[in-house]
Amino acid sequence: MASEPNLNERMRSLPKVDEVLRLIDLDASVRASVPDAAITDAVRASVQAMRERLLRGEDVDTSAQSTAREAAGRVRALARPSLRAVVNATGVVLHTNIGRSPLAAQAIDAVVDAARGYSTLEYSVSSMSRGSRHAHTESLICALTGAEAAMAVNNNAAATLMVLSEFAKGREAVVSRGELVEIGGSFRIPEIMATSGAEMVEVGATNKTHASDYERAITPNTAMLLKVHTSNYRIMGFSESVTAKDLVAVAREENARRAATGASDRVMVYEDLGSGSIVPPIAWRPDEEPTVGQSLGDGCDLVSFSGDKLLGGPQAGIIIGKKAYIDRLKKNPLARAMRLDKMTIAALEATLRLYLDGSAYESIPTLRMLNATPGEMAQRATSLAHAIEAHIPQGCAHVSVVEEAEKAGGGSLPTVEIPGAAVRVEYLRGRAADCERVMANGSGEPIIARTKHNCTLFDVRCLLPGDDETIACALAGYFESLE
Repeated sequence: MASEPNLNERMRSLPKVDEVLRLIDLDASVRASVPDAAITDAVRASVQAMRERLLRGEDVDTSAQSTAREAAGRVRALARPSLRAVVNATGVVLHTNIGRSPLAAQAIDAVVDAARGYSTLEYSVSSMSRGSRHAHTESLICALTGAEAAMAVNNNAAATLMVLSEFAKGREAVVSRGELVEIGGSFRIPEIMATSGAEMVEVGATNKTHASDYERAITPNTAMLLKVHTSNYRIMGFSESVTAKDLVAVAREENARRAATGASDRVMVYEDLGSGSIVPPIAWRPDEEPTVGQSLGDGCDLVSFSGDKLLGGPQAGIIIGKKAYIDRLKKNPLARAMRLDKMTIAALEATLRLYLDGSAYESIPTLRMLNATPGEMAQRATSLAHAIEAHIPQGCAHVSVVEEAEKAGGGSLPTVEIPGAAVRVEYLRGRAADCERVMANGSGEPIIARTKHNCTLFDVRCLLPGDDETIACALAGYFESLE
């Protein structure tokens, strides 16, 4: 840290707020959208940030001009929407950080219609009385999965919490140690189980669990056998797990014993399927992931899965299974707290109808991206490379098309590498890290790409119409800024 006399002197050099306000440079459009009080607050925040950096012993430019530039950046950030579109050039289709599944055009239209005015959200036109928001998607989900009943809540974590809270609160839920997973955002199965009030009973080892482990763990207080999809990891090699079908057999034997003794309660089987899919997500590898219908066909009482991953719809947690259980969940107090809004219901219904009419692979962006062929990817990469070469100044970079192995993302298909293509920009001027920062933080649409060996890789699998021009112009802007 700087010596005390020097520190005091530097503190006294911090500019006055009024002085900075006279120097701050903002476009008329920004000034029109941000009130004067907010601009003043931004200046105060910048001065305070400099004060804190000085106290940490950092070397800080305390001039009024430097403070004005920093404050202007804060104001521009305030004037700009925080949630905005980005160009996904990472090759990760279900990228959690940038919104996972882009919606189909039909789903977007449905959202706009629902948002524009009033709707039949909880109104039945046939009875001319109050209806249920579950009705808009339940029959479609049942038709597509073979379930007796279904409901949707705001995500699959909510679905898991609801099921555990309703059916295992104060009782035992048996789960394999190899399935006590943590996924994005520090979502951990043990913590969800604790929050639900269920007593977690761990069985087996991390790499191996047998049906007999579940059988020995069952007590009169056992309410559930829980099967959890391991999402974004796999245990390979010397490993073994118990299928949902095997768990159903264990539960049936226990329920037969309970019935013979006159007991009225039963052990249920619930599978948290994670991503979940109505059809094989990659058509040329149909056995890579079980579909939701296949899991339900194994005999589970309840199955839950996400709406915004392999399904390709909006964020939702879908629960399917026996009607008696779904009816109980609909009456659970958490159902209202975790219910879907009208725009999510509209998007989900429209997405499900694309499966119903057989156009899912062509109409749903997630499925279309996952199933694009290597030839299509090479053609798209060549087109992007030509656009970049036409925009950037000569002698700034070497542009080439390379083969890349891509991932589904979002905890889906973790072991599957999808052959694809990317455009590699090798810098003759400038640096990849600097360009990446400019593309993400510039005034235009943020571009999220990958940096590898001081080269930028623009993967083309997830690019949307117009993205080629956006990337090419952003690169040209970066190289021109170096002159």
